[in-house]
Amino acid sequence: MILTLDIGNTNIKTALFEGPEMVQYWRLSTDITCTSDEYGVKLLTLFNHAGLSTSVVEGIIISSVVPTINFTIDHMCQNYFHMTPMFVAPGVKTGINIKYENPRELGSDRIANAVAAYEEYGAPCIFIDFGTATTFGVVGEGGSFLGGCICPGIKLSSEALVNNTAKLPRFELTRPEHVIGRTTLTNLQSGMFYGYVGLVRNIVRKIKQELGCEATVVATGGMAVMIAEESNAIDKLDGLLTLKGLRLIYERNKEQK
Repeated sequence: MILTLDIGNTNIKTALFEGPEMVQYWRLSTDITCTSDEYGVKLLTLFNHAGLSTSVVEGIIISSVVPTINFTIDHMCQNYFHMTPMFVAPGVKTGINIKYENPRELGSDRIANAVAAYEEYGAPCIFIDFGTATTFGVVGEGGSFLGGCICPGIKLSSEALVNNTAKLPRFELTRPEHVIGRTTLTNLQSGMFYGYVGLVRNIVRKIKQELGCEATVVATGGMAVMIAEESNAIDKLDGLLTLKGLRLIYERNKEQK
């Protein structure tokens, strides 16, 4: 089985795959203060809870947007799984043509998303990852990653609003019944939710205009479901998009490894 880890700014998403089938899925908090032993014990506990032995793991592949944690996770894999993990980095075969001006600047999670989006949904395809940052990516005909855009995630935006104002309260991110709120709470919820829905609609519309054709829009990440229900701009929801892409990249580099 292949263990995949997607290290984000807020969470580490991890899944165990047997071939293309996902066997198990877990989430951990991203914490740069944790040691390799602490992460190792956490993963051992999750494996034990699922009735699995770490010996079933034949390979590990990682995408990370938190460079300061990579050394810790690398050592955790070596000490607890007895193998060196593969990191998505320059030189790794992806099966797609990256047309970024400087491919080294491109987040490894976005590369994994592009690989999975092209494999699962074809091209042209627009993928949206609702994480700490919300990222849009575009895969063109023939599997070329054309680029995209990045904006603050909805949770990050709401936290910035509350933290930088004196009187606005913390609020739950939910879909309000009305755009015209009658309390400060519903005003905040309405502005954040419907403003973000409008952002998604407009960016998808502008991307399609630049492509000059229709494209399948696939979304992943924590807020994807809530935004998809209202925006009508998203065709597919795939919560495992990044992890699927990691598995595909591992398979394409297995012989080389």
